[in-house]
Amino acid sequence: MLYIYNTLTKKKEEFIPLNPPYVKMYFCGPTVYDYFHIGNARSFIMIDIIRRYLEFQGYKVTFAMNLTDVDDKIIKKANSENIDPAIIAEKYTVAFMNDIRKLKIKPADLYPKATAHIAEIIQMIKTLEDKKFAYNIDGNVFYDVKKFNGYGRLSGKNIDDLESGARVEINEEKRNPLDFSLWKKAKEGEPYWESPWGKGRPGWHIECSAMSNKHFGETFDIHAGGSDLIFPHHENEIAQSEAASGKHFVNYWIHFGFLNINNEKMSKSLGNFFTAREILKKFSAESIRMLFVQSHYAGPLNFSDELLTSALKGLEKLTNLKDLIRENLKQKESGSIIEVDFTKYKKRFEDTMNDDFNTPQAVAVIFDFVKEMNKIISENPEAGPEFYKNVRKFLIDTAQNVLGIIDFSETDILDGKLEEELIELLIKLRQEAKRDKNYALADKIRIGLNELGIELKDSKEKTTFKKVK
Repeated sequence: MLYIYNTLTKKKEEFIPLNPPYVKMYFCGPTVYDYFHIGNARSFIMIDIIRRYLEFQGYKVTFAMNLTDVDDKIIKKANSENIDPAIIAEKYTVAFMNDIRKLKIKPADLYPKATAHIAEIIQMIKTLEDKKFAYNIDGNVFYDVKKFNGYGRLSGKNIDDLESGARVEINEEKRNPLDFSLWKKAKEGEPYWESPWGKGRPGWHIECSAMSNKHFGETFDIHAGGSDLIFPHHENEIAQSEAASGKHFVNYWIHFGFLNINNEKMSKSLGNFFTAREILKKFSAESIRMLFVQSHYAGPLNFSDELLTSALKGLEKLTNLKDLIRENLKQKESGSIIEVDFTKYKKRFEDTMNDDFNTPQAVAVIFDFVKEMNKIISENPEAGPEFYKNVRKFLIDTAQNVLGIIDFSETDILDGKLEEELIELLIKLRQEAKRDKNYALADKIRIGLNELGIELKDSKEKTTFKKVK
């Protein structure tokens, strides 16, 4: 049985999906106004591992990661560069997709964008207004926090204490300092949409409520994000979603701990602010993931070049065994049968991960396995291919498919010439699809190659490709 620490109830609970084996999981993704930092990368990687483990356990996961593509930060960046906010959002959406691919993060099933859900957002605000949970002041619509019974139960905050000491948006129009924006009246030069309250744009919190409701319904299984989102973002999501539907919003809330740089809080003013793409220039995705999985997802994590170098050295043991497996499978067609209880290690791995995704202990199980397999190999030079296939299977199932700290992928072992021939064949199929006006298939081939790290460049003469790993 899998147990998850639920931020809402403050305890570990057995995971029971609403509609097994199907699981709906929503993650608060980036606001696309800049390159994401290494602290964001921790949350992105850890939710990726949780999703992978659920799939490993046989669950059919639908994973949504939203993209906030209209926001004060995007508008501010656009104004500073004197360009349209939509251009900023598109630029950093593309950058985000490239960077998570390089971090070996599986693409989400859904990437809902705020700007594509304006109708749903307006409808939810209208419902809240009709139910007297929202009020309009000259085109600005606010959520009336005092109308919602139980506000603060996710964060554990008391509403009276919050009123007296919380850092909230100062706005004299609001009835209560804790009331938050659902719809913001458009200011000059800002993007806007028509609404029952005039020209404006959505507030941040309502976007996630409307998008998750659209794709997952009024109640779903898992909602996740960084610990910094517990209050006010996720607290406000619960308030507005449950007020609108009258139903329980989310069954399990998962939050990821903060990341410090050299034991200090990451800050641009301290000069220790690093983007994920900067770190990827010096270290592999596997070494970054290895560092992250050595700490529990909910706790704080220290990050430094020294710790990354140490993680990289730990990975050498895995890589050496991977190379040994490949060498023996290339050379051997037969050999001795070696009796090994592989199910013992699989059970140990599952037992640790079933305890609230305890990746540090899961890694320990994998390295115990590596140590034992190296010992068997040294003592049994005549071990046959079946043994090596079983060793490889365990590592693929756990270290690759769940943790993402090793890669036995087919593209990694393909002969270079054959790899190029396969890419050229796909390019030819794409050209034929375009000639037949089957643009959907052509786009699917281009996007699929891009996700594998192959970038296509079209010209009048021909289409060329390059690896962008």
